[in-house]
Amino acid sequence: MTTSSSETSNNVRRGSIACVGLGMTLGSHLTPLARSYIEQADVVFAAVSDSVVEVWLERMHPDVRSLQPYYGDGKPRMKTYQEWVELFMGEVRAGKRVCAVFYGHPGVFAWSPHKVIKVARAEGFEAHMEPGISAEDCLYADLGIDPGRLGCQHFEASQLLFFERRIDPTAYLVLWQVGVVGDWSSKKLQTGSEHRQLLVDLLSNDYPLTHEIIIYRCATLPIDKPQIRRIALHELPHVPLTTAETVILPPAAEMKQNVAMLERLQALEGAEAFT
Repeated sequence: MTTSSSETSNNVRRGSIACVGLGMTLGSHLTPLARSYIEQADVVFAAVSDSVVEVWLERMHPDVRSLQPYYGDGKPRMKTYQEWVELFMGEVRAGKRVCAVFYGHPGVFAWSPHKVIKVARAEGFEAHMEPGISAEDCLYADLGIDPGRLGCQHFEASQLLFFERRIDPTAYLVLWQVGVVGDWSSKKLQTGSEHRQLLVDLLSNDYPLTHEIIIYRCATLPIDKPQIRRIALHELPHVPLTTAETVILPPAAEMKQNVAMLERLQALEGAEAFT
Protein backbone atom coordinates (compact mmCIF):
# COMPACT_ATOMS: atom_id res chain seq x y z
CA MET A 1 0.00 0.00 0.00
CA THR A 2 1.29 3.45 -0.90
CA THR A 3 1.55 6.05 1.87
CA SER A 4 0.88 9.65 0.91
CA SER A 5 3.38 12.40 1.73
CA SER A 6 0.86 14.07 4.02
CA GLU A 7 0.43 10.85 6.02
CA THR A 8 4.21 10.47 6.24
CA SER A 9 4.64 14.00 7.55
CA ASN A 10 1.89 13.42 10.13
CA ASN A 11 3.22 10.07 11.34
CA VAL A 12 6.97 10.67 11.22
CA ARG A 13 8.45 13.60 13.09
CA ARG A 14 12.08 14.48 12.53
CA GLY A 15 14.05 15.71 15.48
CA SER A 16 16.36 18.71 15.44
CA ILE A 17 18.87 20.46 17.66
CA ALA A 18 19.85 24.07 18.14
CA CYS A 19 22.84 25.02 20.29
CA VAL A 20 22.40 28.59 21.44
CA GLY A 21 24.43 31.07 23.47
CA LEU A 22 23.02 33.08 26.35
CA GLY A 23 25.90 35.53 26.39
CA MET A 24 27.81 36.27 29.57
CA THR A 25 25.58 38.69 31.48
CA LEU A 26 22.22 37.32 32.57
CA GLY A 27 19.32 38.63 30.49
CA SER A 28 21.08 41.44 28.67
CA HIS A 29 22.95 39.35 26.06
CA LEU A 30 20.21 36.99 24.87
CA THR A 31 19.25 37.57 21.22
CA PRO A 32 15.63 37.33 20.02
CA LEU A 33 16.51 34.38 17.77
CA ALA A 34 18.18 32.45 20.60
CA ARG A 35 15.13 33.11 22.77
CA SER A 36 12.83 31.75 20.06
CA TYR A 37 14.83 28.50 19.85
CA ILE A 38 14.46 28.11 23.61
CA GLU A 39 10.74 28.86 23.69
CA GLN A 40 9.86 26.64 20.72
CA ALA A 41 11.87 23.58 21.82
CA ASP A 42 10.34 20.42 23.21
CA VAL A 43 13.18 20.05 25.69
CA VAL A 44 15.90 22.44 26.82
CA PHE A 45 19.27 21.35 28.22
CA ALA A 46 21.27 23.94 30.14
CA ALA A 47 25.03 24.24 30.65
CA VAL A 48 25.09 27.63 32.32
CA SER A 49 27.16 29.52 34.86
CA ASP A 50 24.96 29.09 37.96
CA SER A 51 21.56 28.05 39.30
CA VAL A 52 20.21 31.60 39.05
CA VAL A 53 20.51 31.38 35.26
CA GLU A 54 18.70 28.02 35.28
CA VAL A 55 15.80 29.57 37.21
CA TRP A 56 15.68 32.40 34.69
CA LEU A 57 15.57 29.88 31.83
CA GLU A 58 12.66 28.07 33.47
CA ARG A 59 10.59 31.21 33.00
CA MET A 60 10.94 30.72 29.25
CA HIS A 61 10.38 26.96 29.10
CA PRO A 62 8.71 24.38 31.38
CA ASP A 63 11.21 21.58 30.68
CA VAL A 64 14.74 22.82 31.44
CA ARG A 65 17.21 20.07 32.35
CA SER A 66 20.47 21.02 34.03
CA LEU A 67 23.68 19.47 32.74
CA GLN A 68 25.65 20.26 35.89
CA PRO A 69 25.00 16.84 37.55
CA TYR A 70 27.06 15.16 34.83
CA TYR A 71 30.24 16.68 36.24
CA GLY A 72 32.01 14.75 38.98
CA ASP A 73 35.10 14.92 41.17
CA GLY A 74 37.94 13.14 39.39
CA LYS A 75 35.79 12.57 36.31
CA PRO A 76 37.41 13.64 33.03
CA ARG A 77 35.58 16.60 31.56
CA MET A 78 35.68 14.99 28.12
CA LYS A 79 33.65 12.04 29.42
CA THR A 80 31.05 14.51 30.67
CA TYR A 81 30.93 16.28 27.31
CA GLN A 82 30.53 12.96 25.47
CA GLU A 83 27.63 12.07 27.77
CA TRP A 84 25.99 15.38 26.90
CA VAL A 85 26.17 14.60 23.19
CA GLU A 86 24.53 11.20 23.67
CA LEU A 87 21.89 12.81 25.88
CA PHE A 88 21.06 15.42 23.24
CA MET A 89 21.02 12.91 20.41
CA GLY A 90 18.75 10.54 22.34
CA GLU A 91 16.05 13.20 22.33
CA VAL A 92 16.73 14.23 18.73
CA ARG A 93 16.42 10.62 17.57
CA ALA A 94 13.13 10.41 19.45
CA GLY A 95 11.84 13.15 17.16
CA LYS A 96 12.05 16.08 19.55
CA ARG A 97 13.12 19.64 18.94
CA VAL A 98 16.08 20.01 21.28
CA CYS A 99 17.67 23.26 22.41
CA ALA A 100 21.02 23.06 24.18
CA VAL A 101 21.79 26.30 25.99
CA PHE A 102 25.33 27.36 26.87
CA TYR A 103 26.57 30.47 28.62
CA GLY A 104 28.61 32.79 26.44
CA HIS A 105 29.06 31.56 22.87
CA PRO A 106 28.15 27.89 22.27
CA GLY A 107 31.10 27.43 19.93
CA VAL A 108 33.82 28.95 22.11
CA PHE A 109 35.59 26.58 24.54
CA ALA A 110 32.70 24.18 24.15
CA TRP A 111 33.32 20.74 22.63
CA SER A 112 29.82 19.29 22.88
CA PRO A 113 27.96 21.79 20.65
CA HIS A 114 30.36 21.32 17.75
CA LYS A 115 30.27 17.55 18.17
CA VAL A 116 26.51 17.15 18.46
CA ILE A 117 25.89 19.34 15.42
CA LYS A 118 28.32 17.23 13.41
CA VAL A 119 26.68 13.98 14.59
CA ALA A 120 23.13 15.25 14.02
CA ARG A 121 23.86 16.43 10.49
CA ALA A 122 25.62 13.17 9.66
CA GLU A 123 22.44 11.32 10.70
CA GLY A 124 20.26 13.59 8.58
CA PHE A 125 18.82 15.79 11.32
CA GLU A 126 18.58 19.55 11.22
CA ALA A 127 21.20 21.19 13.44
CA HIS A 128 22.04 24.83 14.04
CA MET A 129 24.41 26.89 16.19
CA GLU A 130 23.22 30.33 17.24
CA PRO A 131 26.10 32.56 18.43
CA GLY A 132 26.18 34.48 21.67
CA ILE A 133 28.31 37.17 23.26
CA SER A 134 31.44 35.51 24.60
CA ALA A 135 33.90 36.42 27.34
CA GLU A 136 36.22 37.55 24.56
CA ASP A 137 33.67 40.11 23.37
CA CYS A 138 33.22 41.43 26.91
CA LEU A 139 36.99 41.57 27.38
CA TYR A 140 37.45 43.92 24.43
CA ALA A 141 34.77 46.25 25.75
CA ASP A 142 35.77 46.22 29.42
CA LEU A 143 39.52 46.57 28.85
CA GLY A 144 39.33 48.93 25.88
CA ILE A 145 41.25 46.61 23.56
CA ASP A 146 40.88 46.81 19.79
CA PRO A 147 42.26 43.51 18.40
CA GLY A 148 42.63 45.07 14.97
CA ARG A 149 45.10 47.73 16.07
CA LEU A 150 48.07 45.66 17.28
CA GLY A 151 46.74 42.15 16.79
CA CYS A 152 45.57 39.65 19.38
CA GLN A 153 46.59 36.04 19.99
CA HIS A 154 44.43 33.58 21.89
CA PHE A 155 45.68 30.35 23.42
CA GLU A 156 44.31 27.81 25.83
CA ALA A 157 47.03 28.14 28.48
CA SER A 158 47.93 24.45 28.66
CA GLN A 159 48.65 24.38 24.94
CA LEU A 160 51.64 26.62 25.57
CA LEU A 161 53.07 23.96 27.87
CA PHE A 162 52.08 20.88 25.88
CA PHE A 163 53.03 22.10 22.40
CA GLU A 164 55.54 24.37 20.73
CA ARG A 165 53.57 27.52 19.93
CA ARG A 166 54.89 30.80 18.60
CA ILE A 167 54.21 33.93 20.67
CA ASP A 168 54.34 37.42 19.19
CA PRO A 169 55.10 39.88 22.04
CA THR A 170 54.18 42.85 19.81
CA ALA A 171 50.51 41.81 19.98
CA TYR A 172 48.12 41.20 22.86
CA LEU A 173 48.30 37.68 24.28
CA VAL A 174 45.09 36.27 25.79
CA LEU A 175 45.41 33.08 27.83
CA TRP A 176 42.32 31.08 28.66
CA GLN A 177 41.82 28.64 31.54
CA VAL A 178 45.05 29.50 33.33
CA GLY A 179 43.41 28.20 36.50
CA VAL A 180 43.85 24.63 35.22
CA VAL A 181 47.06 25.18 33.25
CA GLY A 182 49.09 22.00 32.90
CA ASP A 183 46.23 19.60 33.66
CA TRP A 184 46.79 16.83 31.15
CA SER A 185 44.12 14.60 32.70
CA SER A 186 41.25 17.12 32.29
CA LYS A 187 40.01 15.91 35.68
CA LYS A 188 41.11 18.79 37.91
CA LEU A 189 39.10 21.88 38.78
CA GLN A 190 42.28 23.80 39.58
CA THR A 191 46.05 23.37 39.36
CA GLY A 192 48.65 24.79 41.71
CA SER A 193 51.23 27.54 41.83
CA GLU A 194 53.91 25.15 40.53
CA HIS A 195 51.97 24.73 37.29
CA ARG A 196 51.59 28.49 36.89
CA GLN A 197 55.32 28.91 37.57
CA LEU A 198 56.02 26.69 34.57
CA LEU A 199 53.82 28.99 32.50
CA VAL A 200 55.68 32.06 33.78
CA ASP A 201 59.01 30.41 32.98
CA LEU A 202 57.84 29.89 29.42
CA LEU A 203 56.45 33.41 29.04
CA SER A 204 59.65 34.93 30.41
CA ASN A 205 61.30 34.02 27.11
CA ASP A 206 59.28 36.77 25.48
CA TYR A 207 58.25 39.06 28.35
CA PRO A 208 60.16 40.63 31.26
CA LEU A 209 59.12 39.27 34.65
CA THR A 210 58.11 42.80 35.66
CA HIS A 211 55.73 43.09 32.70
CA GLU A 212 52.24 44.13 33.83
CA ILE A 213 49.57 41.56 33.07
CA ILE A 214 45.79 41.67 33.54
CA ILE A 215 43.58 39.11 35.25
CA TYR A 216 40.03 39.54 33.97
CA ARG A 217 36.61 38.13 34.72
CA CYS A 218 33.50 39.50 33.04
CA ALA A 219 30.26 40.26 34.85
CA THR A 220 27.66 37.49 34.80
CA LEU A 221 24.85 39.32 36.60
CA PRO A 222 23.51 42.79 35.69
CA ILE A 223 24.33 44.06 39.19
CA ASP A 224 27.96 42.90 38.91
CA LYS A 225 30.96 44.71 37.52
CA PRO A 226 33.86 43.09 35.69
CA GLN A 227 36.77 42.05 37.89
CA ILE A 228 40.08 43.48 36.70
CA ARG A 229 43.39 42.95 38.48
CA ARG A 230 46.79 44.13 37.31
CA ILE A 231 49.91 42.39 38.58
CA ALA A 232 53.49 41.75 37.47
CA LEU A 233 54.11 38.57 35.49
CA HIS A 234 56.30 37.08 38.23
CA GLU A 235 53.38 37.33 40.70
CA LEU A 236 51.11 35.05 38.67
CA PRO A 237 52.03 31.78 40.45
CA HIS A 238 51.05 33.28 43.80
CA VAL A 239 47.60 34.55 42.76
CA PRO A 240 44.65 32.10 43.03
CA LEU A 241 42.83 31.66 39.74
CA THR A 242 39.67 29.93 38.55
CA THR A 243 38.79 28.74 35.05
CA ALA A 244 36.44 31.73 34.76
CA GLU A 245 39.36 34.17 34.85
CA THR A 246 41.42 35.11 31.82
CA VAL A 247 44.99 36.39 31.73
CA ILE A 248 45.94 39.10 29.24
CA LEU A 249 49.50 40.17 28.44
CA PRO A 250 49.67 43.56 26.71
CA PRO A 251 52.37 43.98 24.05
CA ALA A 252 55.92 44.07 25.39
CA ALA A 253 57.63 45.31 22.22
CA GLU A 254 56.88 47.53 19.24
CA MET A 255 56.16 46.18 15.78
CA LYS A 256 59.07 46.38 13.34
CA GLN A 257 58.54 47.34 9.74
CA ASN A 258 59.14 44.66 7.13
CA VAL A 259 61.50 46.75 5.01
CA ALA A 260 61.96 44.15 2.28
CA MET A 261 58.22 43.72 1.78
CA LEU A 262 57.59 47.48 1.86
CA GLU A 263 60.14 47.91 -0.91
CA ARG A 264 58.38 45.28 -2.99
CA LEU A 265 55.02 46.96 -2.38
CA GLN A 266 56.48 50.30 -3.31
CA ALA A 267 57.72 48.87 -6.59
CA LEU A 268 54.30 47.32 -7.19
CA GLU A 269 52.12 50.30 -6.26
CA GLY A 270 54.43 53.17 -7.09
CA ALA A 271 56.32 55.51 -4.81
CA GLU A 272 53.42 57.98 -4.58
CA ALA A 273 51.30 55.43 -2.70
CA PHE A 274 53.77 55.56 0.23
CA THR A 275 54.22 59.33 0.50
